[in-house]
Amino acid sequence: MQQEHKLARTLSGRHINMIALGGTIGTGLFLGAGDSIQKAGPAIVLVYIITGLFVFAMMRALGELLLSDHDQTTFIGFIKSYLGPRAGFVMGWTYWIGWIIIAMAELTAIGKYMQFWLPTTPAWLWELIFLGLLYTMNIIAVKAFGETEFWFALIKIVAIIAMIVIGIVMVVFHVRTSAGVTQLSTLWSHGLIANHGHNLLAAFQMAFFAFLGVEFVGIAASETQNPIQTIPRSINAIIMRILIFYVGALLAIMVIQPWTNYSANQSPFVQVFSKIGIPAAAGIINFVILTAAASSLNSALFTTGRMIFSLSPKTSRFAKLNKHYIPMNGITLSSGLVATAIVLNYIFPKDAFSLVTSTASATFIVIYIALMVTHVKYRQSKNYQQSDKHFKMPFAPYLNYLTILFMLMIFGILLFSSATMITTLLAISWFIVLAVISVVKYKKV
Repeated sequence: MQQEHKLARTLSGRHINMIALGGTIGTGLFLGAGDSIQKAGPAIVLVYIITGLFVFAMMRALGELLLSDHDQTTFIGFIKSYLGPRAGFVMGWTYWIGWIIIAMAELTAIGKYMQFWLPTTPAWLWELIFLGLLYTMNIIAVKAFGETEFWFALIKIVAIIAMIVIGIVMVVFHVRTSAGVTQLSTLWSHGLIANHGHNLLAAFQMAFFAFLGVEFVGIAASETQNPIQTIPRSINAIIMRILIFYVGALLAIMVIQPWTNYSANQSPFVQVFSKIGIPAAAGIINFVILTAAASSLNSALFTTGRMIFSLSPKTSRFAKLNKHYIPMNGITLSSGLVATAIVLNYIFPKDAFSLVTSTASATFIVIYIALMVTHVKYRQSKNYQQSDKHFKMPFAPYLNYLTILFMLMIFGILLFSSATMITTLLAISWFIVLAVISVVKYKKV
């Protein structure tokens, strides 16, 4: 039986904190850090700090918007309100398809990660099992989703804390490894910037994508029990998480052995744990990466279901909720589309699928820029003058403009880099097509 009620508010502060934390930690750190270190050297720490500060600025803008009207089901509703229905249409469906494609990539990865332990079993079997389990949890109860994300995030956190603690212990006791004695000077003894800084801009792009999905807390916000208290606390803690988990882990990695020793094609976590004599290192990190991929897939099902719910006309079956106050129809449609990854993996080569995934990532930059512009428009509106101003973004609108410039720089790096030029042009084409559709759809607006 379908209902026309508001979304359930059963997520607790514990759930939201872990969801926000999990959103800032993903395969970009566990897998991509090796490539980042190779491109920037120890300077990658500064790159992550700068990128993290701008991501934090975006989240503060999002937090202020959410608390100005916490009945909004997604932050796309604010874009629609302050930038118009056409912008809301374009950004809404872009955000939806972006998460669908990311979910397809994560589902594909899950099958491959499971084959690490069971190489003779088909990948599609594991993909079906994981998708089925996560779909079931998403349509039964919001709290079930929250609990799942809580434990997924906890696994990632334990792995990072273990890395940081190991690094501290090895420095304090000057532990000797095949790379030499562990000491702080290892961090800078081989130089502070790789390749004289020639690849430093590319490192900014990679750091930015490592934070992709941090805005997910905005989607979950509509279903928290006490948004006025929970959202500010969760968003303000993001900056500390960036410093502790990203910066702390990277420093530990580059102190245990020289940054020049790391391979761009292998997880630095695996390389470190192997070097210090943990034979099961590859298996442990494979398990952590598996949970990171499952977490991203879980978040994608949650997000895409809410996006369809908010974008659909009120008379549509996708604008209805089930008896648990969950947009089941939207989640079902999204899950069905994600499941096509199982078929696509047989038809298309790996490079083609990676191309589409990169295109989805490029579109998120435009969405983040639209979010910052939306916040500027909100500050200029009567709604801001009449609001309680619970959670004001500092230094607005100047910080908005700086953040927009930073994101335009990232987009420019993508556009003029030979490795990502095609994917960025595809993203631009996607926006042009949606813009044309929106003009036809809202021609009287």
